[in-house]
Amino acid sequence: MIEELPHVDAALLDTPSLAKLALPAGAGHPPRILILYGSLRPQSFSRKLALEAERILRRFGAETRVFDPHDLPILDSVPASHPKVQELRALSLWSEGQVWVSPERHGTLTGVFKNQIDWLPLEDGSVRPTQGRTLAVMQVCGGSQSFNVVNALRVLGRWMRMVTIPNQSSVAKAWQEFDEDGRMKPSPFYDRVVDVMEELFKFTLLVRDRSNYLVDRYSERKGAARAIALSTAVAVTEPVAATTPVKETSQPRSACCANGAC
Repeated sequence: MIEELPHVDAALLDTPSLAKLALPAGAGHPPRILILYGSLRPQSFSRKLALEAERILRRFGAETRVFDPHDLPILDSVPASHPKVQELRALSLWSEGQVWVSPERHGTLTGVFKNQIDWLPLEDGSVRPTQGRTLAVMQVCGGSQSFNVVNALRVLGRWMRMVTIPNQSSVAKAWQEFDEDGRMKPSPFYDRVVDVMEELFKFTLLVRDRSNYLVDRYSERKGAARAIALSTAVAVTEPVAATTPVKETSQPRSACCANGAC
């Protein structure tokens, strides 16, 4: 009962239901997936893993884009109008899901990768470049298997208001998992990458047409309602103040005014 929630505005409280999540038909185009990787090395294993993920996603029927981080300036060193920044932001808006792949360096993700995320604002006007999009996280390791990067990427994904899938991939000793053509060799690591991409594809199909509803929040509806109410109040009071006639005083004029001296 709403009486048990005295601080909640009942008019703004949405009760989720299966009916609200049901869609008669989804989008007619294939899922759109953006893939980011975090190394500029000529033999980048994060790039090789990103390209392997792209092949799998395309096999499932996804439309993919892989962003090349070369020539992306350091955050705030140039205006956001820089062509490379605009390319990245446009791809993020185009995407319905994303794959993030970074090497582990000093126990965490690389600056190359973080710089890409830093260029994606939480909000750009009324548009949020990443909110409601699905996300898969993966990492490559130079040595034994680690999960430092995928854990850090999950924190970033949550901060960017993305729907991060449960599965993930961490490829140990990546230098021995790819052949001379840059293709990933058959292994349990490869099987896990297939698992992750399959799960991302499924989640993207489930989420993409419902993302606006899934990320719609009571607190934001409340804030929007207050803004509308304030805007309406200002619009109503300002014209009244401008058109209200000035009332003549009812007090008697002084002697000097009566004699025309005022």
